[in-house]
Amino acid sequence: MSFHEVRFPASLSFGSIGGPERRTDVVTLANGFEERNTPWAHARRRYDAGLGMRSLDDIQTLISFFEARRGQLYGFRWKDWSDYKTCPAAAEPDFRDQVIATADGAAIVFPLVKQYRSGAFSYARPIAKPVAGTVRLGVEQDELQEGVDYAVDVTTGIVTFTQPPPVGAEVLAGFEFDVPVRFDTDRIQTSVASFQAGDAPNVPVVEVRV
Repeated sequence: MSFHEVRFPASLSFGSIGGPERRTDVVTLANGFEERNTPWAHARRRYDAGLGMRSLDDIQTLISFFEARRGQLYGFRWKDWSDYKTCPAAAEPDFRDQVIATADGAAIVFPLVKQYRSGAFSYARPIAKPVAGTVRLGVEQDELQEGVDYAVDVTTGIVTFTQPPPVGAEVLAGFEFDVPVRFDTDRIQTSVASFQAGDAPNVPVVEVRV
């Protein structure tokens, strides 16, 4: 897939609107009960980058970024300010934030995930675009050192250990991450007069599978 490992300016994504979208097929039976199924294992996020535009300089930055991506052609990284790390919003990532795997004593390669929990239920979201320099890993209660004990591929979200963790040990991780997205349009319309009056351009952005 065509993807540029560059982040949409975080100062412009701040103030945008968006979030996860699910697809659920609902069939109402003759007796009034419902059958619900989904063809999607994971949500797909959508955003409107236009709401983060605050000045004509922002518009120029947006147009430059849009043209460099050739519209919808190339994907890019997006910082979702409402959900971009494994810890609470006011905290810093810690290696004990998430359990990403239970070791089998042989595997040395593990994908990063973020767990979403509510009551007795949970959902594991694959993370393909961790932010370089923010990934912290540990095994049980021992934090490991990047470059010595493990390596991180920030383009895929795959971590590789130099030695397999012991059987039954919990592999832990904490990190910041971006969302892989693309523009959901090949056209951006701006009006200097209307923008100065408070209007923002419509710039839809949609998550892509990587």
